[in-house]
Amino acid sequence: MVRRIFALALVPVLSSLLLAETKAENVAATVNGETIRLDEVDAALRRALPADAPLTAAQAKRLRAEILEELIDEKLLMQFLARSGPKVPPADIERAMQALTASLRKQKKTFADHLRETGQTEQQVREQWMRVLQLQRLIDARATEAELRKYFADHKDVFENATVRAAHIVVRLGRNATPGERAAAMEKLARLRKEIVDGSIDFAAAAKKHSVCPSAKDGGDLGEITRKDSIVDEAFAAAAFALKVGNVSEPVETEMGLHLIRVSDRKAGTPTTFEKSIERVRDLYAEDVRRSMLEKLRKDARIQISLP
Repeated sequence: MVRRIFALALVPVLSSLLLAETKAENVAATVNGETIRLDEVDAALRRALPADAPLTAAQAKRLRAEILEELIDEKLLMQFLARSGPKVPPADIERAMQALTASLRKQKKTFADHLRETGQTEQQVREQWMRVLQLQRLIDARATEAELRKYFADHKDVFENATVRAAHIVVRLGRNATPGERAAAMEKLARLRKEIVDGSIDFAAAAKKHSVCPSAKDGGDLGEITRKDSIVDEAFAAAAFALKVGNVSEPVETEMGLHLIRVSDRKAGTPTTFEKSIERVRDLYAEDVRRSMLEKLRKDARIQISLP
């Protein structure tokens, strides 16, 4: 199974598929009219952390928000697959259920234990696995050999494990930022970039003065990053690897905010071939397909967050 494509299975979907009433004070978000409950978010938070993990109020709030975003993604995928997913033979779902039961047995757990821990019914688990298999089939239909070879050629930096040393200046911009807030942040970074390119201010000094990332104290330095599987997200990594050493990017938007990126060094990786990298090519291609699907689904979705 690929690493993130099967998040529907690996991060259990706690959202009830039943049309039950939910009290307003227990609503964390609504996604196209369907509810994600606050107690579902908190249950996922408890499972994600050791029972004795110390958390400050600020840390708990941040983690709850991150988990809610994951549950929103899962809800969007579930909704899309319910509308447009390919048919899955009942026998395939039975095999998936048997595999789940066998996996639980190795953990010395029963299927009943699983239902109790995840807060699901057996029907919800079956529904969940059907969506997982639907998503797998959608991606498999796209992942022809020609498409995978093209993906390999377009992302050789990834499969050869090349690295760049990157620094950044980031201005926070929330997911629900207004157009005016976004325009103001863009203008601020555009002015700052001009000053850096003109030599009026050094990039590291600008980062120490303006960046809101903890890396600001180090002049924005993030160290070496890889094209994928790194500490930064896809948009950031793509922009960094597109830069020549010494250049500064235009503003780049990620979930964290708006960034200026500077690359100070680049290291070539180890040459490889498509045949040697095929499993990783499949995994990363599938991950990219899932991400692009979610980007489109989010743009078209009606999402209202009421997480306290």
